Amino acid sequence: MFYSIIFSLIKFIIWILNGKTKVTNKDRIPQGNYVLIAPHRTWFDMLFFTVNLLPKQFYFLAKKELFKNRIFAWCLKKCHVEPVDRDNPGISVVKKPIKTLRKTDLSVMMFPSGTRHSSKLKGGAAFIAQAAGVPMIPVVYQGPLTLKAAFCRNKAFINFGNPIYIEKCLKLNEAAQQKIETQMTAAFKDLDNEINPNYVYKDVSKMPH
Repeated sequence: MFYSIIFSLIKFIIWILNGKTKVTNKDRIPQGNYVLIAPHRTWFDMLFFTVNLLPKQFYFLAKKELFKNRIFAWCLKKCHVEPVDRDNPGISVVKKPIKTLRKTDLSVMMFPSGTRHSSKLKGGAAFIAQAAGVPMIPVVYQGPLTLKAAFCRNKAFINFGNPIYIEKCLKLNEAAQQKIETQMTAAFKDLDNEINPNYVYKDVSKMPH
């Protein structure tokens, strides 16, 4: 209940400040659980994904530093967010998402690049999807990258891709991981092109002020 209320409120705030998000190809998402994967372009892109997929709910992993405040930590946990130590992640980083996908009706949202400032993909999403027996669903966000731009009602776009299935018997060695990463990168590029063939992501943190 808390999750639904919070994200419904966020959806209303986004609509007030930024207008209605243009969402395309939502019908590509299959029934059941999945791992939603996306390039991480702004700290609030996950909010756009989450609110536009309601009533579907997600499980998230977030850096432990966000849990320092007790009240905020309580809210995060009520929204299915679990802390992770990025320096010493431990086995729970993969065990908990896999268990969640298998035992609950929560899907998992992940950004394979890990941070907004990296273009190098990591293999965690593929391993979790394979172990849980669910597909990965690629999605991209195009829109404002700062709150100031969002308040100026710069339109946001979300585009969902076709499921990426990983065979249960596939050994996820380095070669297989590289092949899957290439597939994910190509999927993100195709989804961007479907929205706008001329789109180029620019990391605002690296732009001159």
